[in-house]
Amino acid sequence: MRGDLRWPRGPFQVHCVLVAALLTAASLQLGSAGQGDARPLPDKASLDGLGERLNANTIAIVSGNADVTGAAIVNDLCSVLDDGENLRILPVVGKDGAQDIRDVRFLKGVDLGITQSVLLNALQQTRELGNLGDQVAYLGKLFNEEMHVFVRADSGITSIEQLAGKKVNFGDAVARQVFQELGIRPAELGLAQAEALEELKSGDIAANVLMIGKPAASIAKLAGAGAGLRLLPVPFAKQLRNDYLPSSLGHDDYPALVEAGHSVDTIAVSTVLIAYNAPADSDRYRRIAKFVNAFFAKLGDLQKPPHHPKWRETNLAAVLPGWTRFAAAEDWLKRHREPKPNPAYTRDLFEQFLAIRRASGADMDSAGAGGREQLFQEFLKWQAREGH
Repeated sequence: MRGDLRWPRGPFQVHCVLVAALLTAASLQLGSAGQGDARPLPDKASLDGLGERLNANTIAIVSGNADVTGAAIVNDLCSVLDDGENLRILPVVGKDGAQDIRDVRFLKGVDLGITQSVLLNALQQTRELGNLGDQVAYLGKLFNEEMHVFVRADSGITSIEQLAGKKVNFGDAVARQVFQELGIRPAELGLAQAEALEELKSGDIAANVLMIGKPAASIAKLAGAGAGLRLLPVPFAKQLRNDYLPSSLGHDDYPALVEAGHSVDTIAVSTVLIAYNAPADSDRYRRIAKFVNAFFAKLGDLQKPPHHPKWRETNLAAVLPGWTRFAAAEDWLKRHREPKPNPAYTRDLFEQFLAIRRASGADMDSAGAGGREQLFQEFLKWQAREGH
């Protein structure tokens, strides 16, 4: 080795030599690429055209916070419907179902939203957002969300009535509304779910309540972490029957929370996909209509694994009483309307309806003629709401 060539000593010097070598190699590669593969940069007109195509074919959907079922549903829509520049689904992380309605109603960048039907009805009744029926339309029913009420396993609390006066965290407006309708008045909190879990585990709050579609991955993870929690039953009380459905949480849903062969009674609420009711001659209407045609045609693909199991509850033909369906969605359903079911199918539906009513504790055997007529009218409403 010549005397004027010396290997650098120390880790800093070695590091400098390696960095210099890498930079030199990169420089040589860039120079070679520049000589052999030179490509002209896009001009302003090309870039402007790309921007116009993207804006003309992008739909933004708000779906509450990242922990709710709607977020997973929108991710599935992205994976199935995204078609490059022809149709792009842009997920928007929101706050909750009530805020999602406000966002669809007022934000120019939000075209669609996932919310609960009871919140639409409540906001329409109060008129705090004006006449929502003029500004918001629905595309179809998506899925049901079940009410989950968590307490510490060692708390001694066995019913939600015992939560009156105690500190209870509510993860959404619907859960809070259910407690109000049942006449239960806890000390309400609005903590984030991670914080609520810590407060519940430490005993600083008595319960955490939220509406979320079962089986919820976030809840399964929580239960599997040895949190020492259990679920409380929610009664399908008479005052809840117009807006909610009876449901249950079973061992298959949450193995760590519900014993095998057992279930916990609860209630469920319908979620719907809503849209800004844009004028038919507007670009916004055209974009939403394009989404409708793609989404409705590919619902069957969404209902297959590995997509969220809640897609199997989706009934796009289900009617939302008191609300107008988005015109492009109504047109699509008319073009693809199936023949009306035969009487045997209707009888099966009626038996399903009776089973739901019996599960709620209603007496089906002692109804007189007037009672049977009322029961039949309730069945017709249920049939229309479920889209059968």
